Amino acid sequence: MSDAYFAFGSVQVEINFEAIDALFERAHAQGRDSLFEYEVYDLLKASGAETPPPCVLLERSGRFSDEQLSVLSGDKVVLKIVSPSIAHKTEAGGVRVVENRPDAIRSAVRRMLYEVPDNYAAALERDPGSAPEPYRGLTGEPLVEAVTRDLRGVLMVQFMEPDSTAFGNELLVGIRKTREFGMVITAGLGGTDTELYAERFRKGQALTIASTALTDGGRFFELFRKTISYRKLAGLTRGQRRIVTDEQLIECFSSFIDMANHYSPDNPDAPFHIEELEINPFAYADYLMVPLDGLCRFTGRSGVRAPRPVERIAKLLKPSSIGIVGVSASRMNFGRIILKNVLEAGFPAEDVRLVKPGETEIDGVACVPDLKSLDRRLDLFVVAVGADQVPALVDELVALDCAESVMLIPGGLGETAESRERAAGVIARIDEAHAAGAGPVFLGGNCMGVVSRPGHYDTWFIPEEKLPPLAPGDHQRAAFISQSGAFMLTRLSQCPFLNPAYMVSMGNQTDLTLGDMVSHFAEADDVDVIAVYAEGFNDLDGLNFCRGVRRAVLAGKDVVFYKAGRTPEGKSATSGHTASLAGDYAVCESCVRQAGAIVAHSFTQFENLFMLAERLNGKTIGGNRLAAVSGAGFEAVGMADSIHGDDYSMTLAPLAAGTREALQDLVAANRLAGLVTVTNPLDITPAADDHVHAEAIRLLATDPGVDAVVAGLVPMSPVMRTLADPDTPMTMEDERSIAALLADLLPQLDTPVIGVVDGGRQYDPLVDRLKQAGLCTFRTSDQAVAALAQYMDGRLNAARIRAHQISDDVLE
Repeated sequence: MSDAYFAFGSVQVEINFEAIDALFERAHAQGRDSLFEYEVYDLLKASGAETPPPCVLLERSGRFSDEQLSVLSGDKVVLKIVSPSIAHKTEAGGVRVVENRPDAIRSAVRRMLYEVPDNYAAALERDPGSAPEPYRGLTGEPLVEAVTRDLRGVLMVQFMEPDSTAFGNELLVGIRKTREFGMVITAGLGGTDTELYAERFRKGQALTIASTALTDGGRFFELFRKTISYRKLAGLTRGQRRIVTDEQLIECFSSFIDMANHYSPDNPDAPFHIEELEINPFAYADYLMVPLDGLCRFTGRSGVRAPRPVERIAKLLKPSSIGIVGVSASRMNFGRIILKNVLEAGFPAEDVRLVKPGETEIDGVACVPDLKSLDRRLDLFVVAVGADQVPALVDELVALDCAESVMLIPGGLGETAESRERAAGVIARIDEAHAAGAGPVFLGGNCMGVVSRPGHYDTWFIPEEKLPPLAPGDHQRAAFISQSGAFMLTRLSQCPFLNPAYMVSMGNQTDLTLGDMVSHFAEADDVDVIAVYAEGFNDLDGLNFCRGVRRAVLAGKDVVFYKAGRTPEGKSATSGHTASLAGDYAVCESCVRQAGAIVAHSFTQFENLFMLAERLNGKTIGGNRLAAVSGAGFEAVGMADSIHGDDYSMTLAPLAAGTREALQDLVAANRLAGLVTVTNPLDITPAADDHVHAEAIRLLATDPGVDAVVAGLVPMSPVMRTLADPDTPMTMEDERSIAALLADLLPQLDTPVIGVVDGGRQYDPLVDRLKQAGLCTFRTSDQAVAALAQYMDGRLNAARIRAHQISDDVLE
């Protein structure tokens, strides 16, 4: 059936895909990869969107009677140049408003047909890099002639007076194909200054961006409602009146989203792919959405890489047997370090095989001369040889089918110009095997390897004495996935209390991708938290990644995400390091956040959010109401000052009457009544001892109106037991110390509690002890509140996603 119907409340959208296919087929037959503006209007009619204004094509070679030029109503008409190569018509003088008289129209059309080629050619000569392909290398009269030859004519469009020409009363709506995330939809402030608005307004206020595969018209509208554009259109700003209904906007968004998903590279049945469809702007006349300009570019259907046997990731992470090639028998090279780390992590030596000609054993591990001599099929094979040897090894591994998974440690695969051909050959061989339903999965190249605590192995090639010591006790139910092994290593060194079960260095994603790995851990029953550092995604793997994030969130897991390459300079650096292109950061952040991840914007934020997720994933977060307590007045004020940011917002919880009464009894019993006023934030003064701090935390955390507690544990207070020296009365080794009291209290609380120790290096042992007790501890109050607020905002967003899913399941 060619028509699609979608209901959102009382809104219904009908799309005639056969008519749209015909538009693309006709343009394609004429050698075009774009639609003329009047064809874009025909596409909008077929999409079920608002009816575009009446228009007439005045072909370049035509002669038109007065009757033909008088078919449109109104006092004015709009004339627009029609050319497959001139996208921005206004800058070339290709848009004019003239009186609706035949002689005025005729005169303006003739002038445009001569002036526009001159204007456009002059602009291209000033900026040759912007020239479309047909005009590259042309200048002067040949360029003008080429532009003139491409002119189809002039489009005469009925002029419709907008309800308002005030700032913000025009809307941009567009869909486009991105390399990493497939089809995305954008909506926001329209007009010629759209890019300026997006740059100048705070994030999310000018433009809303979302993956069309992960949203629908109604949900996208909820995101759009947060923009300045919506507030203007809905008459929510001073001096404004509503000029469009919510139902119209939802209908428009629904239509664009469904067209995007139908003409998407993610749809194997798509006859064409929409590269870009943009209406900029829609204006409004008497509650009608009037498209004033539109463009559409498309391509034919393209192929995709063969599916990877991702089920074998389980063998990679929990292997029963490991093979290694590249181990030196005489020195501690990378391969020998890997072997040493594998064994010291507890993997049985009898289940390890080394491919090493001329040796029978190294470090108690059996050696074989080549892959053909292996006595068993391996779950994991680690390649630690030079990059120049990798292609032949890959060929042999595929041909012999002797391993379930392969780890490619070597760098130099696709990172430099001279190595790209080698990398392309490796990828082609792997894809060929996967297309035939064969071959292992490959992690890397240029990866540091994997530390799998459940799998009892470590293939990092870092000597043990340079590795950060793992935190004492059991590991966390977390997975750390990083495209950069060095990033993972330094974060763990900086924050050793991050203690994930799995640490996976992805490298260049020659085969396995970030999306594959996140999708695996989304289903893993021993992981509750997934932390990801990404530099770039393979084609369409950003969408695969987002789907994995969504599955993880629906399973109740936390996903923390940091994306490098947010600036042009950052993109260049990432591309050189990982051989993966860094994409549009705004699209990436929007799509990943929409999927349910908590997005960090700095390395410190990433560490903080990861720590919070590891320790607070099992706590209940029902809202964003904060209670704060400190023995220092400045700290209490600083906590209150930090509850709002660009990416989060919290409120100070109003304390229940019972909580106030209990706190007043507490301060009175400890002779603090004359010093403390019970408010939120609560300043309990430096005279409050460890017991008062712990009891105040307990009372605040059990208040039904409090969703989280931040506690400033002022270490220099004369009555607090915060010192490392066991021989002082103020030692934290005392069972009455705040560290000991919180170790007993925190497991009893369902409400998240975090701490602040704002003091010098002498209090580092206290911070370590509190973290061992399970308290996420920060060194400044503003950092603590900001991190907690951002984490809670992410958890609440995930809860909304799960609620939507439950609602959808009920409706189905």
